[in-house]
Order: sequence, then structure tokens, then C-alpha cells
Amino acid sequence: MRAFLKRNRYYLSAFFLLLVIYYFSLPRTIFRESYSTVLEDRTGKLLGATIAADGQWRFPEGDTIPGKFKAALVLFEDKRFYSHPGVDVFSLGRATRQNLAAGKIVSGGSTLSMQVIRLSRNNSRTLFEKLVEMILATRLEWRYSKEEILALYAAHAPFGGNVVGIEAACWRYFGRDAAELSWSEAALLAVLPNNPSLIHPGKNRSVLKAKRDRLLKRLMQVGEMDSLTYELALTEPIPEHPVALPRLAPHLLSRLIKDGYGGRRVVSSIDRAMQERITQLVNYHHERLKGNRVFNAAALVVEVKTGRTLAYVGNTNAGVAHGEAVDIITARRSTGSILKPILFAAMLDEGKMLQSTLQPDVPTLINGFAPRNFSKQYDGAVAANQALIRSLNIPAVHQLREFRYEKFYNLLQHAGLTTLNQPADHYGLSLILGGAEGTLWEITGLYASMARTLNNFFESPGSNRYNKQDFHAPAYQLRDSIVNKNNEAASWLSAAAVYLTFDALQEVYRPGEETGWRMFHSSKRVAWKTGTSHGLRDAWAVGVNGEYAVGVWAGNADGEGRSGLTGTESAAPLLFDIFNQLPGNEWFLKPQNELHEVEVCTKSGMRATELCEPREKQWVTRAGLQSGACRYHKPVHLSHDGKHRVHSACESLSNIKTESWFVLPPVQEYYYKSKNLSYRSLPPLRADCVNPASVASMDVIYPRPNARIFIPRQLNGEQGSALFEVVHRQPGTVIYWHLDDHYIAATRGTHRIPVAPTAGTHKLTLIDDDGNIVALTFSVVSEN
Repeated sequence: MRAFLKRNRYYLSAFFLLLVIYYFSLPRTIFRESYSTVLEDRTGKLLGATIAADGQWRFPEGDTIPGKFKAALVLFEDKRFYSHPGVDVFSLGRATRQNLAAGKIVSGGSTLSMQVIRLSRNNSRTLFEKLVEMILATRLEWRYSKEEILALYAAHAPFGGNVVGIEAACWRYFGRDAAELSWSEAALLAVLPNNPSLIHPGKNRSVLKAKRDRLLKRLMQVGEMDSLTYELALTEPIPEHPVALPRLAPHLLSRLIKDGYGGRRVVSSIDRAMQERITQLVNYHHERLKGNRVFNAAALVVEVKTGRTLAYVGNTNAGVAHGEAVDIITARRSTGSILKPILFAAMLDEGKMLQSTLQPDVPTLINGFAPRNFSKQYDGAVAANQALIRSLNIPAVHQLREFRYEKFYNLLQHAGLTTLNQPADHYGLSLILGGAEGTLWEITGLYASMARTLNNFFESPGSNRYNKQDFHAPAYQLRDSIVNKNNEAASWLSAAAVYLTFDALQEVYRPGEETGWRMFHSSKRVAWKTGTSHGLRDAWAVGVNGEYAVGVWAGNADGEGRSGLTGTESAAPLLFDIFNQLPGNEWFLKPQNELHEVEVCTKSGMRATELCEPREKQWVTRAGLQSGACRYHKPVHLSHDGKHRVHSACESLSNIKTESWFVLPPVQEYYYKSKNLSYRSLPPLRADCVNPASVASMDVIYPRPNARIFIPRQLNGEQGSALFEVVHRQPGTVIYWHLDDHYIAATRGTHRIPVAPTAGTHKLTLIDDDGNIVALTFSVVSEN
């Protein structure tokens, strides 16, 4: 043996060298073409696809091919496919005889394995190339199974024009998935790669049909179909022209490419049927909105439990001129009031207020920032939950000031908002009124995360019932999910605070026919909130129940504002139409372990004291147990007839009676009593109880009472203004200015403002921090 090896060592070396060359002759990646980006729904149905970078409709390789196409292909191209090692010597012999007899090449004798090699190399067809294909085909058979080789062929075979691969061909010619092919369609596609030019519109129809029909007859003869199926297959027409691919989620498809999934097949979490319904609803409401020249809208439906996206409608069919290609779901827009529920929950969580604690709603000036309510009116004081339901701006600003905007900024970042790319001081108190930007994607995800936190609270017994990973952005891929479950004692918001917030949000006034929702047993319980940005540019509506979170945005992609473009009027109707399409009506369980029942003052909404009357029971968070007691009910000393306030210096103690009185701060009282007729102001001090040394603290310099003033026009013809001025004894006091009972400004320090009243009689009312009021009338004389 040793002598044999020595004598033949050169031959053996050459043999092993050839074996190594043969082993490495087949590239690790056979095909290097670009592919279409393919988006599928959660069941693998096509939602949309883009053309590949080289201009071909070529879907990424699949791992299976339809059975009918497989049977037709093997019978037509390579009937001994499952028995040969990559090269069929019988087919080569037959091809050689046919070519010699014809005097030209009429048959190649290539197996499907050889054709895969030819498609991958794409070289000119020569005898040498044929030999290379034969060698590489055997190597291909060594690496891949027969089914894998068929899949490679099916994915890269040409089907005419710019259509490559069985999947692209099925959608381009028949408008359906490859698994739904009929025998006639499978036979047509099996013969087409042999001569792809036959599919050209208006040409070669009879030749292509004849080839298809011959293959159908052979399929019947080998028992793949019965005679009736064969006869029916013969009657099916040849496709006249390519058809458009589905475009059910075009903006999500574009997002795939931006997110780095270009040229890949992505199985999304989208529910195709739901996507179609929501798209129809968005386009229906688009018709309503464009009457007001509002052209764009978007809607997002997220499954609360998993965070997966079920419907993704990024825009309307508004046309190129109106930015229909813009994906509104990922566009950064002013948040308006949509973040107020998060602040409400955070305040409850820290016990800084209870659900109905009174909040100030008066003209406010904080370091030059003067927020106003959308209605431009003031209630004086309003319960926190009512302020949330009515989306009042001034109470929200006072809440944020107490909570601190820096803490709220950090909370939003932890909860999943990535659009806060400026320091907290950049936003300040405007953070709660749309001073920051957000995306429909993240804001809907934030509401879904709150719901998920509440639902998951009941899944983990014991003290550790939270997982901060429940706060996360939505996912659009079916494979995406949160798998790590590290239970903790707390999260960014407690289940109790979330539950109380959602309970309040149920009461937000619904639009249109939804107004009387409580009267119908079938009505769905939805916690929802609207938002409207400054300048009426963005209309938001986000709602959530135990199963779904839905986000809606309406507006113009270019940022143009429109009168009437509000969350309630423009976005909310679409929100409730979507909820009415969703199955189920699951509401949240009450986290009883984290809620505590306490007595609260009915009027102030704070923990009741012995002075409070009436009182009521209310559920509060654990921190709410430490919240402040009612500070509005105070003991007041009255004269015997109850008409005046007195004190021991002017009345004997035996004649003084003491009552509990609900007393608001003076400025709050001024606005509150105009909206609450049952409010009783404090009785005045009896004349003999007033300190004679007390003097007026505020006086008007200009205009004087009953003054008649003339205001000339400016040089450009516009209405001029008069400079009104007031003095106050306390330099740091804020004075609130009202003209004809409408708030116009607040001043501190120097009390001087320009006013441009129209001709006629007017009333000027001034209120300071202590509730002192000065009112006067004056007249403006017209130029005529």
C-alpha cells in the first residue's frame, strides 16, 4: 500500500486538488441580484412590494413553491429531476440527436439544476459554459436538497418583461398568491421561462396557449388532473397585460426601506382585513375633511397586549400636490393637549392631587408665559378630572408647575417619547400645551403602554407586579415582542393612577352620534383624549380600551392651519368609527390592591376635614392618602343675623356665630361665581368692624371714570391705541385687565398696556391678587 501511494502520489495530489477546486467551485451565495422589498400581513398575505433596484420585479427567495407549479415544471423541464445527480445523460443524448438532425441547436438538454447555474452566472451560452454548468450542477446537488433547488429556480426564472420569479409572476399576471394558482395558470408559468417573450401583450398569444395546452394534456395523462379539470383548464384565457400589485400599506412599505429592510421579505403584524377597513374609513373621512381644505389624515391601531400594529394607514389619497407620500404616523407634529392624561396620572401617582381636586383656572402669567384656554374663558376653579375632560390649558399649566416640568420631561422620555431632543428648559411649561413635538407612532404607543401596565398588573401575584418594559413603542413585525419579564415593585406609572385616569377619560364628550353612548348597551367604553395644536395645524385623537389603542391625526402635511381643525371635530369622528369596527369591548379591571377609599370634600375635591360639608367617598392612589386636606372650607364669624362678618373687637362673643364657609381665593372667586350661581361670597364686614385706616390699594391713572377719549388712526390707516395705566400699592402684585368682561392682559410691576377699543361705551375691570376690584366706564369718540 505504501509503495502504491508512493508511485501514484502525483496523481493522488492532483485528484485531491481537483476535489478541493470542485468543492469550492460553487460560490457560497449563488445569486447576488437585488430584490424587491416585500411586505406581508401576519398570515403571509401580500400587502405591497417595491420594484428591485435593477428595475425588476424579483421577490426574495422563498422556501416553498406551489404544488401545481412544481408538478407542471418538473414534467415540462426535467421529468427525471428527482433521480439524476444534476446532469441527465439521457436528456443530453436526446438533445444531441435533435440538434444534429436539425442542423442547429433546438434543444439544450439542461436539467433544472443546470438552469439554476446558468441563471446565476448569466454568461453567454457556449459549449464550454455548458460544461461548466454541468460540473457546477452536480456541486449544487451536493449542497442543496431537490426542493431547495426547485425553490431557487422558481425565485430566479424569467417570466417575461421585468418579471422574475414565480411569486412576482403570479401577482403581476394573475393578481393572486402563488398558492392559489389554478392548473391552467401553473402550466402557463411552467412553460414561460423557456421562452419569456411569449408573454408580451398583444403578441404570440396562440403560440403560448398551444404550449400551455400541450402541457395540460400531459399533466392529465400522467394523472395529475382528471378529464373534467383538464377541459375547464383549457378554457381559461391567457392574461392580456400585467396587473398592479396590492398597495394596502404603502407608507409602512416605505418605512421598511428607511428602517434598513430594503430588498427583504418582512412578515408584519398587520391584520389585512382590518387594514382594508381602516383604509376605507380614512379615505371616507378624507372626503369630509377636504371640504375644509384639510387633505391629510392617518390612523394607527395597536394591540395592547403585545404592542403589535394591526393597522397602519399613513396618509390619505390626497394626491402628490398635498403630500400623500408623507408618512404622517412617523412625522413629528406639535402634540397639543394629547399629553395631559400622562401628567394627570403622574400627579395622582405622587399624591399631589386627587381626581377632583380644584385647580386654578384664572388669567395666568408665569415669567412672561401667559397660557389661555381654547375657549378664551375662565372658570376660576375647576375639578382636576373636569379640567382633563374639557382639556383646559390653564389648570394643566398649574399642574405642571407643581409637578415640575423637568420631572415630566424625564417621565415622557422613560415612557417612550424620543422626539424630545432639546433640554427640558427649552420646553418649560409649554411642554403640556404642544410646545414639544411627538409622532402618532410613539403617542399611540404611550397610551397602549399605560393600558398594558394596567392589564399586566393582574398577571403577576405578590408585591412585584410591574415591568418597566411594558412601556415601549409599537412593533410592526410579527416577530417583534418583549420576551424578558423582570417584575418590579413599581413602574413609570402605577396601575391605580392609570385606572383613575382612564376612568376620567371615559367622560370626554364624544362627537356627533356618539354623544349618548351610555344609553346603549352595545356602546364601547373608550378612554380617549383629543389634542389641537397652536394655529389649528394638528388635530389629534387617541383612545384605548382593554384590547386596542387607536391613534388618529388630521391636518395638512405642509402644516397649513385651517379654521375648525380641532381634535374633536376633525379627528374624533374617525377614531370612533374605527373603534366601532374593532371586535370585542373589553374594559379594564380595577386594581383594588392599589386603591384606597377615602372621604373627600365634594366642593374642593380634597381630603375632607370636619369643616367640609357635603362629603363623598372617592378612590385614591396610595400616595393620595397623604395628599393635602381641604383648605377651602374655613370657619367664618358672623353677626347674629348672619348678614355680616364680625370679630371680637366689634361684637361680643355671645352674639357671634361661627359657620363653615367655602371660600375661594379672590381672583378664582371672581370667575367662579359667574359660572356657579350657588356659590356664596363671604358677607361683608359690618361697618363698625372695618378698620378706618384701610385705604384703596389700586387706582386708575388713565382713563378716568366716565372719560370720553379720542383715539386717532395711525399713518398707515390702521386703528390706533390708547395707553391705559394703573398704579398699585404693592409693587409685585399682578393685576388682571378685562375690557367689557373679556380678559385682555395681566401685568406685574409696571401696570401699563396699549388698548384699542372701538367707538362707543366700554367697561374696564381690574382685579388684583387679593381680589380687590376696580371697575369704571369710559367712552371712545369716533372720528365722525
